[in-house]
Amino acid sequence: MAQADSKLLVLGALAGVAGVSVGLAVVYFRGLRSERRASCPGFYLNRTSDQGPGIMVVDGPGMATGQTEVLDRLEALIQCVSELKDEMKALKNALPTLQDQVREELRGRDEARRATPQHRATPTRRKRAPGAISGVRAETRSSEEAESEGGYITALTDSEEDEEPSDEEQSEDKLSALLDRIDRLHQGSESDKRESLGVLLEHREEFGRSSPFLWRLVRAYCDVHDISSTLEEKKAQAETGKRIGEEAVSLNPTCAESHQWYAIMCGIMAEYDTIQNKIKNGYIFKDHLDKAIELKPRDPMSYYLLGRWCYAVAQLSWIERKVAATLFGEPPSATVEDALNNFLKVEEIQPAYSKLNYIFLAKCYKDLGRREKAREMCEAARSMNSDSKEDAEAQKELDVLCPALGL
Repeated sequence: MAQADSKLLVLGALAGVAGVSVGLAVVYFRGLRSERRASCPGFYLNRTSDQGPGIMVVDGPGMATGQTEVLDRLEALIQCVSELKDEMKALKNALPTLQDQVREELRGRDEARRATPQHRATPTRRKRAPGAISGVRAETRSSEEAESEGGYITALTDSEEDEEPSDEEQSEDKLSALLDRIDRLHQGSESDKRESLGVLLEHREEFGRSSPFLWRLVRAYCDVHDISSTLEEKKAQAETGKRIGEEAVSLNPTCAESHQWYAIMCGIMAEYDTIQNKIKNGYIFKDHLDKAIELKPRDPMSYYLLGRWCYAVAQLSWIERKVAATLFGEPPSATVEDALNNFLKVEEIQPAYSKLNYIFLAKCYKDLGRREKAREMCEAARSMNSDSKEDAEAQKELDVLCPALGL
């Protein structure tokens, strides 16, 4: 049985008891009054008399003062019980509609509150409970909490129902929306990539201490470097991107993407530096790529880049190795087998990762004398579309490699 119905039954029982009490009191009072009239015919009850507390003396012998007080109090008690009975009856009739009346009143207040300029100008969000709660459970819980022990519906205060978002939450939401937009622009056209860099630079002062923001800024410089047409512009983008990449790594050494894109910018800068700086950037490239793989071991891009580094080191001439040993004491070391294993790891994590990955697999197999496997990789590369500038460059290499393998 519902709690409100139980309350009605209890109140009804109380009203019934009150009625019985009133009845018994009246019967007793009338009996007593009859006895008094028989013994004292000169007295009778008069409720409208202003001469005393409900008792008027007519012709007859005097009545004791104590008996008069008892009759007065008894009459007052009967009057109070009668009024209480009427109030209980009215309350019993009003209870079935009281809940709806309270709801209507609260709804009207809530609508009036929301209509004020303050609530129209300042959006509020509902405070989230920790953990996911299903709609049925949430509705049941709210209805149970809203009903008080007295059976009435209680209203949640503004502080309990609505909570103004803090400045920190607003900033996080803004950053999240910005990063989503930047990721979409990164996948777009050349103009989208330039727009991405411009948007990031506009918000650098606001979000420059955020690792996800900074490594995306490095990535944007890399994108613009690739689509730039002049050597001066390419070198400027590479230098700035490398400097910001170093800042991103220093800000958060546990961010895999920061290490990854800093390594990429070091590799790009090798195209514009002296021999000494090229070798130095090669060491930096390898160190940060290893760190990125340690922090995020299932990222195919890091293994692809490491495979490219291993393949490039394996192709170093004797003179280049001597220069490296002279400058740094120990030349970089890697073999074609190391490169092959990294490219295979890419394929394991994400099959058909890229056209270039198939081409470098073919190169490794060709260098190792496994020409049949090299042809298989070339065929796999041929089956992929050339959708990006990188794919177009890969196709050029494929056009040179296939004739060398008899394709």
